[in-house]
Amino acid sequence: MNLRPRAAVTALVAVALLLTGCSTDPLAEQYREGSSKGFIAGDGSWTEIPAAERGDPIVWSGADENGAPLASEDYAGKVVVVNFWYASCAPCRAEAPALQKLNEEFGGTDAHWVGVNVRDQAANATAFNESFGITYPSVMDVDNGSMQLAFSGSIPPNAVPTTLVLDRSGRVAARILGAVSEPSILETLVRDAIAEDS
Repeated sequence: MNLRPRAAVTALVAVALLLTGCSTDPLAEQYREGSSKGFIAGDGSWTEIPAAERGDPIVWSGADENGAPLASEDYAGKVVVVNFWYASCAPCRAEAPALQKLNEEFGGTDAHWVGVNVRDQAANATAFNESFGITYPSVMDVDNGSMQLAFSGSIPPNAVPTTLVLDRSGRVAARILGAVSEPSILETLVRDAIAEDS
């Protein structure tokens, strides 16, 4: 029995595996570099929408990380800041302290914060909240995507994080695509929405 053909095939397979291991995967390289670019996100640009140009009120509902129901009707007549996020999203982690600080600053006003977790199970969201001291609820949207569907005309697919400011009628009054890098901008957008007549 001649072992040479078998040895040649084995050598070719070994070379192919070696070459495959050397090929570059951009996402893997970004992970190794620690640049946290393995996601699609906005650039932090913001838009304020004049009242006359806003669309219909967004009707939404879901359950938070503790299983408690949340719905747009719970916030009728209030300004709502809606933040789309997930736990392993680097810009979501970077903006979390600023969002919580603003949530605290607006405590007792007509502005309320609601997160929308688009990828995690409740345990991961709860761990994130504990790590970053987040006290506002998040709708868990990974199983049915109903929140993403409800807001589909307002946010680009995969643009996480995205933060929306809803006016007292539940219409999108402002949007920040990407991390909230300048909390003063979000603060101004929220104050503008509070000051509006409904």
